[in-house]
Amino acid sequence: MGIPKERLLQMYRDMVVIRHYEEIMAQTYLEGKQPVFNIAAGTVPGEMHLAAGQEPVAVGVCAHLRKEDAVAGTHRPHHFAIAKGVDLKRMTAEIFGKVTGLGQGKGGHMHLFDPDVHFGCSGIIAAGIPQAVGAALAFRQQKSDKVAVTFFGEGAANQGAFHEGLNLAALWRLPVIFVVEDNDYAISVPKQKSTAVASNADRAAGYGIPGVYVGENDLLAVYEAAGEAVARARRGEGPTLLEVKTDRLFGHFQGDAELYRPKGEVERLRAKDPIARFRTYLIERELAPETEITDTEQQARQSVAEAFAFARESAYPAPEEALKHVFVETTSDRRGRHAVN
Repeated sequence: MGIPKERLLQMYRDMVVIRHYEEIMAQTYLEGKQPVFNIAAGTVPGEMHLAAGQEPVAVGVCAHLRKEDAVAGTHRPHHFAIAKGVDLKRMTAEIFGKVTGLGQGKGGHMHLFDPDVHFGCSGIIAAGIPQAVGAALAFRQQKSDKVAVTFFGEGAANQGAFHEGLNLAALWRLPVIFVVEDNDYAISVPKQKSTAVASNADRAAGYGIPGVYVGENDLLAVYEAAGEAVARARRGEGPTLLEVKTDRLFGHFQGDAELYRPKGEVERLRAKDPIARFRTYLIERELAPETEITDTEQQARQSVAEAFAFARESAYPAPEEALKHVFVETTSDRRGRHAVN
C-alpha cells in the first residue's frame, strides 16, 4: 500500500495507547466500587463504556484526518478521541471529574469535547450524525476541503437520525464520512435480531452514495477504505458510508454481566487480536525491527501512565462552581433560560 514506516508505527502506537488506556481504566473504574457495586462511588463515578478491540476503526480512519477536520464520537468515545489527538491528560482528568479536565470535570467520559482538535461526543445514540452533517455543511459554505466524520454503532443505524443524516448529506453532496462500528451487539441485542440487512453499508444505495464494508477488524483494510472516502469528500464528491466489522472485548458497560454472549466468545475474539496481528505484520514484512516496536509500546504505556497520574493529582472543582457554565431557569423570567457565568 506504500504507507510510510513512520505512519505505520504511529498507527501501531495509537492502537497500543488505546488498548492500554482502556485496560487501565477498567481497573481504575472498580476502585471504590467493590465489594458492593455503586455506580456513583469510587475514583471514576458514573457509567463507563470501553472500546478495547475496536482500535482499528478509530485509528484507520483518523490517520487520514487533519487537526481541523471534525469528528463526532459516541458514548464509547475514548478510542476516537485518542486517535484524533485529544489531549490525553485533560481527557483523563475530565473522566475523573477534575477541574483540569476538558470540561472542568463536568462532562465525564461520555461528553468529551476538545475544540483544539475539533472532537466531540455524546451519550445519545446517533446524536453525532446530524452534528457531523452540520459541520460538513459549514465546511462547504467556507469553501474549504475540510471533512467531518461521524462514528456510531450498528444499532444506531436503525435510528431516524441515521437516515435523515444520510439523505441530507447525499442531497447536498456534503464532505462527511459515516462510519458504522459493527461489534455485533446493540447493548445486548445481536445485530441479526435488530437489523433487516446483513450489512448497513448496503443502505448507502438508497441514498445514491458509496457503501463500503470492511470485515475482519483489520487496520490496513480500514485505512485503505477510509483513505478513499476522505479523499472523495475533500474533492467535493460527497459522503461515503463505511461499515467495519469490529470486536468489543469488554461488556457494553463496565459491570455488564454479559450473559447474552455465547460461551467462549470473548476468548475467540482475543485470539484474533488486531493489535497482535498488526505487530506480527510489521515484523514479518521487516517494516520495523522488533526493538523499535518494543520502544513504541513502552512510549505508549508511559503516556498513559502520565495521563492517569495527572488526573489523580489534579484537584476537584470547588463546590461553588457547581452552577458555573450551566443553564438555569431564573425566578424573575421563567420564559427563558439564562446562562450563569
